[in-house]
Amino acid sequence: MMKTSTAPGSTVVILLGINHNTAPIEVRERLAISPSRLADATRALAHQPGIREALILSTCNRVELLTVQDAAQSENPGTLNFLNEYLSIPVTDLKPHLYEFREREAVRHLFRVASSLDSMVVGEPQILGQVKEAYTTGREVGAVASTLEGLLQRAFTVAKRVRTETQIGSSSVSIASVAVDLARKIFDSLEGKTVLLVGAGKMSELAARHLIQQGAASILVANRTQSRAEQIAKNFNGQVIPFDHLYEQADRADIVITSTGAPQKIFGRSHGQHFLQRRRNRPMFFIDIAVPRDVDPGMNDVEGCFVYDIDDLQQVAQAHLADRSREAEAAEGIVTGEVDKYLQRLQSLNAVPVIQSLQQYAEDIRQAELRRSQSRLATLTPEQREAVEALTRSLTAKFLHHPLTGIREAARQGDAQTLAELERLYTGQPNSKSDPPADE
Repeated sequence: MMKTSTAPGSTVVILLGINHNTAPIEVRERLAISPSRLADATRALAHQPGIREALILSTCNRVELLTVQDAAQSENPGTLNFLNEYLSIPVTDLKPHLYEFREREAVRHLFRVASSLDSMVVGEPQILGQVKEAYTTGREVGAVASTLEGLLQRAFTVAKRVRTETQIGSSSVSIASVAVDLARKIFDSLEGKTVLLVGAGKMSELAARHLIQQGAASILVANRTQSRAEQIAKNFNGQVIPFDHLYEQADRADIVITSTGAPQKIFGRSHGQHFLQRRRNRPMFFIDIAVPRDVDPGMNDVEGCFVYDIDDLQQVAQAHLADRSREAEAAEGIVTGEVDKYLQRLQSLNAVPVIQSLQQYAEDIRQAELRRSQSRLATLTPEQREAVEALTRSLTAKFLHHPLTGIREAARQGDAQTLAELERLYTGQPNSKSDPPADE
């Protein structure tokens, strides 16, 4: 485990979050941050006391706050304050579901998330794009600086390595494809079925693509932004339903895929009763992949309505995990090795200022001693002066060998406390005993 220090200027990487393993959708949807609010939320998080850098990852399965904080203030609940103030959620409601990772474990968790090892469907490709979008937003609002920049770039490299060196993403398994598997079980065959997309996001588009491949006959698209609906409809040779006419025409669909990001439910139980009446009780299948949810769970009580939300899909997703366990194990090995490499490099970089300061300190002493002996060296020839210069440099290097070896070893082992002590000795705060002697 990495050791952290409370030396002035030192920082700690902290990740706080909830996901599909720790919180049901009823909790996750309360924390969900829509893309339109992400920039403002990231900015608000970065302005919390003690937080130097920040990034927010908000998806249907997780909300995670990745921060770089002042080590001396890292016990202050800046991230919890953000959840309480910005999202207006009492911390007591969240604590049973929250996890917190620091330093090494935070790095490891981020690498696993980016590599789709922590996803509901292991190996699904969407999560990497979502991490990149969170990173882009963080950069745009000035919340991502040197530490998170380096960490995120490494995470992207690790994810690429996992994709390249394992078969974890070899088959196109995703939440969307799992949803299609469920639809096939409900209808036996998807031949001739009509699909309605409510909300034209990437996930619903992917689900529609899978449904078409499985024989669905036609696609209807309803979206608040008409141009986006027209674009998706064109991709599938489908038809646009004006959003204002949604309730009048939704009963045309056998399968409704919802992913709108709306703060309130779009379909309630009464809608389901109305649709089934008009469909003469022919079954209707709702795949609700939105967080917050678009479909009231009470619609399941309407005979002939089948509603599945993102957590229901998790149960189906488990069937895919067994097939990928060997590849996931290989990917975990890659992640572990990459975490070690990243932290060793990071600690080596942390040691550089200490090494440079110690070398400068020794050089100052050498130069001071040469100046103090200047009168006695006045009669030396240029060759003799060069010999003295070489001798003093050699003695200085030999003197520094063991201290520098110790500093590098402390960096390699992640011993931040030793590095901080050496930094206090040699950078900016020398005590009287270690001051280089003054010139006479």
